[in-house]
Amino acid sequence: MSIPAAAISINAMQKQQLESWARAGTTPQRVACKCKVILLASQGASNTSIAQQTGLSRPTVLATRAAFLRGGCEALRQTHKRRESRRAVTSQLQQLILDTTLQTRPLGAGRWSVRTLARHLGVSRMRVYRVWQRSGLQPQRVERFRISNQAQLEETVRSVAGLYLDPPHRVLVLCADEKGPIQALDRTALPLPQRPGLPERQMHDYKRHGTSTLFAAFNILNGKVMGHCQPNHGRRELVNFLGQLEKEVPPELDIHLIMDTCHTTKSGVVQRWLKP
Repeated sequence: MSIPAAAISINAMQKQQLESWARAGTTPQRVACKCKVILLASQGASNTSIAQQTGLSRPTVLATRAAFLRGGCEALRQTHKRRESRRAVTSQLQQLILDTTLQTRPLGAGRWSVRTLARHLGVSRMRVYRVWQRSGLQPQRVERFRISNQAQLEETVRSVAGLYLDPPHRVLVLCADEKGPIQALDRTALPLPQRPGLPERQMHDYKRHGTSTLFAAFNILNGKVMGHCQPNHGRRELVNFLGQLEKEVPPELDIHLIMDTCHTTKSGVVQRWLKP
């Protein structure tokens, strides 16, 4: 059986100071808890009872008693310096973490993780995490890209970007594309309107009406989208869309149309329409 700790002896001035700090609203919470520990210890309360009443651990109670016996009331307000492992990351260590992340790969793995890099460099994982977070590194994320095999790609990109940035006089630049097939679905019953506390409700089943293809052109000057739905996705439907598009554009403006090079746009009937 453990022997209960002896009560701490405090004088009237120390008791008044401890009670004042414990009640003051400006006292940090950790200091106020330490003051309560000493006040309870002066009344003969056991360390276990003090820990239960203050919400602190028993080792913290023991450390607080020892600090008060060494330095009195002022010892309760002193803060310990942070350990070396918690100091800010030096510029040399930060650069080492960045270089290792960007220029090397772990043995037997495709990428570094926080823990594997921390073990490799002999630092804490939180240091690695903070450097990655500060530098915007996310090795776990992978994005894909595609390189076009189109001939004279650079010249094409420059001409397209030039049309967007500096179009000729009295020319309307449009970007057109198609989306299909889009399922044309219809609910078997009309939706029920929303009510207080209830959202709009739809039937779970639906009827199929085939598919549709959306042809649309985007006006980069005002953000207007000119779109038309066609039953199929072919050269004739594309020509019909281009004819409707020409009707919506003022006749005094020439149209410069930017489109992809799919098989539909390469057909003869579309190429003849696109020629000035």
